[in-house]
Amino acid sequence: MTFKVGQKVVYPSHGVSLIEKIEEGSIDGVEQVYFYLRFLSNNSKGMVPKANLDLVGLRPLCDAKAIRNLFAILEDGNIDTYKDWKGRYKQNLDKMKTGNLTDVAEVLKNLRLVSEKKSLSFREKKMYERAKYFIVSEVAHVKNIDEEKALELVEEALECSLAKRSQAIKAAS
Repeated sequence: MTFKVGQKVVYPSHGVSLIEKIEEGSIDGVEQVYFYLRFLSNNSKGMVPKANLDLVGLRPLCDAKAIRNLFAILEDGNIDTYKDWKGRYKQNLDKMKTGNLTDVAEVLKNLRLVSEKKSLSFREKKMYERAKYFIVSEVAHVKNIDEEKALELVEEALECSLAKRSQAIKAAS
């Protein structure tokens, strides 16, 4: 995968980021190429050695087709439910680490469903907010809309999913 200066990318733990420069540098006597990033969520900066790009999961922004697929997933009403808090948290954490839009959407739907039934733990609230921001920021950048509008679209999709799930449960009983 090739990246270039000025390109928007997704860094799984920070969301949409901008590659500000790519250049050789030396840290602790090790010469290598570094990607200098500005994390758009909080305007902070970071750098990633080129050799670690796959390890951290840096990827280009998705395309419009992937956003349509994302909304199909968010709206489909299929939500995994886990009874055990620890198991749910571990599985959701693993999905968040991938930075994969589909995985993060599943975490968001799962935690939204749980939050409808009971209060989320502090850690799950933080994860829910991170998942929501991650999706909203990528949707906003790909669709070229502001984050408020992207948030509205995501919230509508989640409400649709909860309604479909509720209807399916009623139909089954």
